[in-house]
Amino acid sequence: MTTRHTITLALRIAVASTVLSVLAPATADVSLADAIRAGKVYANFNLRSESVDQDNALEDASALTLRTRLGYQTGQYRGFSGLLEVEDSRIVAGQNEFTVGPTGFNPGVYSVIADPETTELDQALIQYTGNNFVAKLGRQVIAFDNHRFIGHVGWRQDRQTFDGFRLNYTGFQGVTASYAYVGQRNRIFAEDGDIDSEDHFLNVGYASPIGKVVGYAYLLEVDNNVSNGLDTVGAFLEGAREIGETNKLLYHLQVASQEADNGGATFDTTYLRAEAGVGFKPVTVKLGYERLGSDDGNFGFSTPLSTLHAHNGWSDQFLATPAQGLVDVALTLTGGLAGGKWLAVYHDFEADEATETIDDLGSELNLQYTRTFAEKYNIGLKFATYDAGDPAAGKVDKNIFWAWFNTGF
Repeated sequence: MTTRHTITLALRIAVASTVLSVLAPATADVSLADAIRAGKVYANFNLRSESVDQDNALEDASALTLRTRLGYQTGQYRGFSGLLEVEDSRIVAGQNEFTVGPTGFNPGVYSVIADPETTELDQALIQYTGNNFVAKLGRQVIAFDNHRFIGHVGWRQDRQTFDGFRLNYTGFQGVTASYAYVGQRNRIFAEDGDIDSEDHFLNVGYASPIGKVVGYAYLLEVDNNVSNGLDTVGAFLEGAREIGETNKLLYHLQVASQEADNGGATFDTTYLRAEAGVGFKPVTVKLGYERLGSDDGNFGFSTPLSTLHAHNGWSDQFLATPAQGLVDVALTLTGGLAGGKWLAVYHDFEADEATETIDDLGSELNLQYTRTFAEKYNIGLKFATYDAGDPAAGKVDKNIFWAWFNTGF
């Protein structure tokens, strides 16, 4: 029996026994009708303009889209509650000069803006809360830590959700534990991008005196009758220490190993992230090093369920890690301005295992300003400019500009 099958069997046994203990009889404090009447209706609206120009044969892209999210959360009845949420994305004012390849929208004409028109069920789940457990069954948002491995890709108008079962436990002081089984990945390209899967997520955290310590195992497999397992096991430490009365020392250290099966060919890669920073009024400065390793130039460390836009630059050059791997050295500055928040990040990219023609993978500058009005109105401006490196890497210069307005109730 392989390590993957051993871990999978152990997780299923643990979940089955836990569910039996969770679903113990509970005393009804309200009626079912009361729980329904106590429910909450909510909504969120995100209007965004995005423009892309890059140095290739594709025409410049522009889009104006409105994402509407409507939901209803019931009250609790015997520990049970329900959630139903619908998401819709529409092109506004005919601003549709962009390509969304997976959905067949303007294929091969414009640069990609990954916001297809769609109306779909975003979340639909039953939740049980009790005895230090929270169990969720159905379509749901799942994200861990900084979304580096498992995220909801919430930057895009059609965010990523998962169909499956999740169990959270907080029974020990300072300890959190979460397990999820996913049978379908609902990707960001409407139903055209949904993928049947047999995924297992395990994440355990501990609030230690020196910071948050987290261990995780993410065992991914697309259910397509082809050998394609992608198993990642790792851990990180993240924390902050006071320096005087107003300053902080920030730190993060993370390591992970990955085993990939590509149709019977196996690859082993590693991941390393180290980050240190200082927070002092009015600016926070961080220097980060992230290495997505390569297996002899044949396969790069992969994070297919990550909120990828949040990592390695906003121009989305590295949604798939190059076979040569990726090293990203990033300098980040954040602060306040005119009642809002600004952010600036500079990335320098290079190959983890360089070849004669591929070493320099380019550089990128990211700038952002956001401000909130009256607690529920948010505006933002955002810009990314990427300068390509070695021509053999297949990248080109690219600029993207965003402006948005978000509100909800």
